[in-house]
Parts: sequence; structure tokens; C-alpha cells
Amino acid sequence: MAEPHDLTALEQAAAVARGELSSVELVTHHLARVAALGDTVGAFVTVTSERALADARAADAAPPARRGPLHGVPTAVKDLTLTAGVRTTFGSAAFTDFVPPLDADVVRLMAAAGLVSLGKTTTSELGCSLYSEGLVAPPARNPWDLACTAGGSSGGAAAAVASGLVPVAQGSDGGGSLRIPASLCGLVGYKPSRGLVSGGPVGFGAFGLPTNGPIGRTVADVAALLDVMAEPVPGEPYLPPPRPPGGYLAAARRATPGRLRIGRFTAPMLADEPVHPDCRAAVDRAADLLTAAGHEVVEVPPPLGPAVWPLFETLWYVLALAPVPPEREALLLPLTRHLRSRGAAVGAGALMATLGEIQAQVRLGARRGTGCDLLLCPTLAAPQAPLGWFTADGDPAADFDRQRRFSPFCAVFNVTGEPSVSLPIGRTATDLPVGVLLTGRYGDDARLIATAAQLEHCSDGWDRHPAIWRGVDSANVNGSGVGGSTP
Repeated sequence: MAEPHDLTALEQAAAVARGELSSVELVTHHLARVAALGDTVGAFVTVTSERALADARAADAAPPARRGPLHGVPTAVKDLTLTAGVRTTFGSAAFTDFVPPLDADVVRLMAAAGLVSLGKTTTSELGCSLYSEGLVAPPARNPWDLACTAGGSSGGAAAAVASGLVPVAQGSDGGGSLRIPASLCGLVGYKPSRGLVSGGPVGFGAFGLPTNGPIGRTVADVAALLDVMAEPVPGEPYLPPPRPPGGYLAAARRATPGRLRIGRFTAPMLADEPVHPDCRAAVDRAADLLTAAGHEVVEVPPPLGPAVWPLFETLWYVLALAPVPPEREALLLPLTRHLRSRGAAVGAGALMATLGEIQAQVRLGARRGTGCDLLLCPTLAAPQAPLGWFTADGDPAADFDRQRRFSPFCAVFNVTGEPSVSLPIGRTATDLPVGVLLTGRYGDDARLIATAAQLEHCSDGWDRHPAIWRGVDSANVNGSGVGGSTP
């Protein structure tokens, strides 16, 4: 018998709309799962139970005319994202007691749509790494294999969704931070086109690399949350692409992108690194399904190659220079301190030259892809990584290089600003998830989402669950006690 967390986000909202479940019942159910499994998978830094129940009561009291497709559904907010009145640590012991006075625009929009946040999800320190193993919360573990990382920097969001603690979650992606955890945890992680989702109300835009976005189990759920996030906000530094007729959920439900020319490659872009056979096999499967759906899949060269890495490296160093009180610098992790020290040595002239050269390379790369509607490649160079693998030798420079080699695909599309989604199309021999990356033209998010939904249908769906999904005794979840086990 299906339990509330077995339902997709849209199914949960539909049950609320029909009166079969209340938002309070949904939130109570998911909070119990958080209490039982949250620390096991390292999903949350801060859980806001009382606030969530109050918001759920308000959602239940809202008139039907004000209810959207995700009204009353539990969700969570990444700990890098400002949330008024809720401790927001940015994944760092340097900010362990920080409570913002205002909401990020995306948090405000989610609340206005009737979504109910259960708290703040685990992230990497200042978003600086592709794993989420800090000092303010348990490490984010992959629910499919607790010995593996859930990724980063939206690792807690992925751990929460993949273990059924929330059906969808907010994350952000500055170099793969939604798509990497999605690939590792068997989810759909969506990086929107630059400017589509507000990064405000504070911050300068970080050269256009990071963006807020959704992570979920199905393309339709992710599209519905994108509709919530993708509201134009005055003062944003990048002009948002126009919303498609009916929104992104409508595009996902139609799943009819037309016949497309899709460029496929498996050569890594930011490192000269062998790509694991399981990652190549996932691309093969996606290509076969897309061909069977009527698309033309052709081999193309990657837009960029490993020679551009020094340019990217300079940007990541500078982006690590988020304001930190000088007296708290010593509380930062070794990797963060290493990146910041390298960033502080980059002069203004060198930074401007780097930005100019990157843009020149992006222009050349775009010309190589002329004639293709979408690009298909692996999300990662390897399907999984053990917890602690990146930091094992204690050398932050080696840690950073290991991250580059593990994820040599995603970050390019943060620089281009193009929409990009990781889809859980593959599996390893031991049944662990393997993602592929599908990337569209700038502003063409609707076509990318429609194609992702079509691929989901052609693959007979990919909403699979790890063993930990059933790791909580249903009687305890639905009653007053909390119980559970791990696989």
C-alpha cells in the first residue's frame, strides 16, 4: 500500500486538492521520516518542525483559488540560500549561528506557491566542493549506498529527495552542484538558463555561473518547481528568457519536442581523464532511446577541451572569496582556505583577462555545436565516489584536482549559461544510479524539459527507490513514535 512519500510531488498536491490528505498530514509524515533518517543520510543542517507545521496549517486554510500545482507539498531549502529567521550556515562553522533577516527570492516564491519547507539541507562549505562533508552537520550520504557521497554542493537536497524525506527540493548550481548529486542519487537535477531564476535579493551574480534550480524524482515534478521559481524579479543582472505557453510543467506533460538533432560526445572537457564504462553505457542507452523516439543523434566534438581548465580554475578561486569575518577565517576547512588564498592572489587585471578569454572560448565552442538542438554527454567521469575519497590524502590542492577529474563535464554549461539537466538513465552492475547530461540552447528550457520527459517515458520511468526508502516502520511514521533502520 502506497504511503504519502511514495507519491510524487504533483500526486501529493493532487491528494491535498481532493481532500484525501492535508498539508499538515503530509508535513507530519515527512518530518517523522526526517527524524528517523535525516542524520543517517546527512540530509539536514537545521529542521524547522514547528514553523513547517504552522505553514502547513496556513496552506490547508488557503482558498482553492490560490492553490497551485504544488500547494501544501513538503520541500526543503539549501543551506546556502538565505531564509529569514532560520539559521543559515552556508555549510560552514564560520557561520554556525547566522540567522538572515530576509528571504532569498526563490524562498519567497516557493512559500507564496504554498510549498512548505521542512528546513535547511546540507551543503559544502560556501558551495566550494562537489561533496558535502563539513563541520556543521553529518556528511551527505548517498541513500543508494551509505558508504558513498551524495555529492555537492546540493548534496543534502539530493539525499533528502532520494530517501523520501521530501519529494522535491531547492538547490543551486554554480559548477554542477545540482546535476552532480542528482547523477549520484538517481534523481533529476535541473540547471536553468542563466537569468531564468532569480539569485537575489543580494549578491552580484558571480559572473553568471550559479543559479537556483529544482531537484526531484521525475521531470514533471522538477518542471512544476521550476514554474514556481521562474518568476521575473526586478533588478536581476540577466534578462530572463520568456516563459513558454502554459509553463514548464505543460512542456513536460506534452513531452513532444519535435524531431531534434542531438550532438553526442563522451570525451571529458575539463580534464584528460578516462570516462568509466558505466558512464559511457548510460550515454549509449540514452542515445538509443532518443533515436528510437525519432531524433537524429550524431557524434560531435566537445564544445571545450582540457586546455581551458586554467581559466576555469582562476574563476573558482575568485568565487571562493565570499565575505567571511577575519576572526572566523580559521574556522574554514582546509580546501576553502586553499581556494581563498589562491583567489586573493588573482589581480583585477588577471581576472578581467580570464573572463575575456573564457568568453572567447565559449564563442568558439558554440560554433562547434552549430546545427544541434541539444547536447548529450555523461554527467560525471565515474558513477560514484566513496565518502571521504576527495579529502583522503589531506592535500587540498589534490582534493580540488580530484574533483575536476571526477566532474569534467558540468561546469562548462555554467559558463555558457545554457540549460542543462542530469537524468538517471543508467545503472552500474551493482544497481547504483548513473546519470547523463542533456543540455539545450540558451533560453530553450521548454524544449529541454520536453525532451527529458520524453526520454523518461521511453525508458519506462526512472522513479526507483533505494532500500532505505522502506527503512522506517510505517506504524511509527504515522503514529507518535519514530523508528527505523538502515540497510
